[in-house]
Amino acid sequence: MSAFEPVRFAALTDVGVKRSHNQDACAAQPAVDAAGFAVQGHVFVVSDGMGGHAVGEKASAKAARDIPFLYSKHARDGIIPAIRRAFQEANAGIFAIGQQNPEFRGLGTTSTALFIRPEGAWVGHVGDSRAYRIRAGQAEQLTFDHSWVWEIARRQGVDPDELGDFKKNVIIRSLGPDPEVEVDIEGPHPVEPGDAFLLCSDGLTNVVTPQEIGAVVTALPPDDAARFLVQLANLRGGPDNITVLIVKVPGGHGSTATEKANNRSPLARLWASWHKRVPWSFSVLGAGVGLALVSLIMQLGGVFGAPLVFAVAAILILVGIVGLIAHTQEEPPVGGVEVAADTAPRELNIYKKHDCRVTVELAERFAQVETSLLEVIRAHGIPTDFDTHMKLAGTAESAAVKGDDAALFRARCYSLLILAEAYHKSRHKQESFRPSWTPSSPAPK
Repeated sequence: MSAFEPVRFAALTDVGVKRSHNQDACAAQPAVDAAGFAVQGHVFVVSDGMGGHAVGEKASAKAARDIPFLYSKHARDGIIPAIRRAFQEANAGIFAIGQQNPEFRGLGTTSTALFIRPEGAWVGHVGDSRAYRIRAGQAEQLTFDHSWVWEIARRQGVDPDELGDFKKNVIIRSLGPDPEVEVDIEGPHPVEPGDAFLLCSDGLTNVVTPQEIGAVVTALPPDDAARFLVQLANLRGGPDNITVLIVKVPGGHGSTATEKANNRSPLARLWASWHKRVPWSFSVLGAGVGLALVSLIMQLGGVFGAPLVFAVAAILILVGIVGLIAHTQEEPPVGGVEVAADTAPRELNIYKKHDCRVTVELAERFAQVETSLLEVIRAHGIPTDFDTHMKLAGTAESAAVKGDDAALFRARCYSLLILAEAYHKSRHKQESFRPSWTPSSPAPK
């Protein structure tokens, strides 16, 4: 995503079923023009507070508010130092609140931030909230959970899922408890047309699988996908606050950026390669000098039009000289050494990959939830838009007959969403939805 394009995004946070307060927070700061995109890019943050409801709410809200601001403040210093300083200064501010107010001792928050810039996508990360990139039927986890179970799995060289629930919710790194914090900075991950990114708190990932998350984000627009994922987490007990932030990059229905580049003519590819390495002012100046030589040869040979060619050459030389002067007078970026380091090759970590292709089996899994939920709704007389639900159910059946898996899955998601939202509005805290079905085991990694 080298050029500025507005992205589609949606952010939704929900208290869940069992919590009385929402300690999650999120923020979105998309660039509004090309200049802002070149300097800062699009910025998105999700935070999950810890330490009691008043304490956790304060910590997560401060992190979600401060990180985009502090990153913008330092953006001209280079992407890596800007992300690091944004997290470190946010940490210092949260830590200071805890030190100044005894009732706020122990406050802390996870925080995961996504920065989509011309060179790619960067992630700043502390805690166990997650960032995923969803592309071509795969959900790729771009963050390492700072939890005991993930750290032990890393030391033993095993998949964290193999350790079950062992210390699953014990966080070993967060913003706030200590005066200093180590920040994971990942990137730049390549961004292609049609890519989707998802940031979320563990209130989603503890009850909804990455396979389901990726399929829903692929099939539905960001707003609807966020609503569906929150409702699905609530149907599965909603044991924690749930926050979902989805970002979709435009395009994706035709060739990828790489394929488009390869499909260009050899001359266009040669020009793009040349322009990438040589400033335009040098190219224009060289063309002007070349034309001046041609005009001299034409004049010596008595060829008609030599003065016109020379005039064009003079204009090109003048434009080239002006461009060179402007190029040499450009203000060098602050912290030049660190900025150069930002563009150096870096190891790109993808911590887990999950197959998230839309399948008939996944649609059937949601259909089972829908059947059980419909029985509960009718038994309790919960007001529901049954007409719309029946139309969507009919659309799903028609798509199944045609073998259109994508349309089938979409219709199933929407028909379940209508029921889930109606049920959630009427349910009381701690009330559990207990479907009469057993979820399929996750596919092997």
